[in-house]
Amino acid sequence: MNPLGVSPRATPCLVLDIGATKVDVALIDGEGNITERVRLVVTEHPSGLIDQVIDAAQRVVERGRVEPTVVGVGCAGPMTVGGATVSPLNITQWRDFPLRDRLEGALGLPVFVEGDARALALAEGAFGAAVNDRSYLSMVVSTGVGGGLVLDRRLVDGDSGNAGHIGHLNVVPDGALCSCGSYGCLEAEASGLAIEARTGRLARDADGATRDRTATLVGRAVGSLASVLDFNHCYVAGSVALGFGDDFFTLATKSARSVAQMSYTIDLEVSRTGLGEDGPLLGAAMVAWRGTNR
Repeated sequence: MNPLGVSPRATPCLVLDIGATKVDVALIDGEGNITERVRLVVTEHPSGLIDQVIDAAQRVVERGRVEPTVVGVGCAGPMTVGGATVSPLNITQWRDFPLRDRLEGALGLPVFVEGDARALALAEGAFGAAVNDRSYLSMVVSTGVGGGLVLDRRLVDGDSGNAGHIGHLNVVPDGALCSCGSYGCLEAEASGLAIEARTGRLARDADGATRDRTATLVGRAVGSLASVLDFNHCYVAGSVALGFGDDFFTLATKSARSVAQMSYTIDLEVSRTGLGEDGPLLGAAMVAWRGTNR
C-alpha cells in the first residue's frame, strides 16, 4: 500500500463524481482504467437528483465488463464525517442529505464518500503531478473553488473531514457575498459563478483584466496557506484555471510568491494538474480503495 492508502492490487469499483454542474458515474478496474461511464447534468434534474444518480449507477454496472465490490464518491461539500450527510453549497436540493445511506441501500455495496476536491488531491498524488511530493495543495478552480491538502504524504482531514476548503479563505476583505455566508472568499471572487456574476459574461469569455485578477487572487490564497503549512507545490485543475491558459499559472505563481516570503516557500509554484479530464473519477476510485484499506 502506498502512503496515500491505495492497494497495489486494488479492487474494481463503481465511482461517482458529484459536482455543482454535472455528475459522472463510471466503472474503474484495479489498474485505474475506466471501462464504462455515464454523465448527468445537474440543472436538468432540479428535483429527484438522487434517483437519477442511482439509475445511472445501475445502468453502468449492468453494462460493465467488471464487477464492482465497492463504491467511491467524490462530492461537493461540506459534509459530515465520512459523507454520512452532504450539503453541497451549489446543489441546493441537497441539505443534510443522507447520500451514503441512500447509495448503499440502492446499490447493495459499501460506499465511501469524500469531498470532491479532496478526492482529487488523492488522485494527484497517486496518478498525477504530485507522485514524488511529500506535501502539496491540490485545487479546483471551476464553477466553484475547492481544495485538498496533503502534508507528510497524508491527506489532512480536520475535525469533520472537510479540511482543505481553500475556496473559503478570505482574499478580498468585505468583498462579494459567498454561498457559505461570508464575504470576500476566494470562491466568491474567483470561481466561474463569481466571474459571471461580476462581469455578466461566462468565465471562458472573460477579458484580460478579469483573468489577471482571478490568477492574482488564487495566488494570494495559495501563498497565505503555504506560509502556514509549509508546502511548495500547488496543482490546479478546473475549467476556469485551465481555460485561462499558461498566463494564469505564471501570474498565480508570482502572486503566491509575493505573499509567501518565508525562506521555506522560496520555490512555491502554482502548476497545472498532472491529471487529465478523468482526474475526478480517479479521485473517487482512490476514495473507494482508501476506504477498503482502513
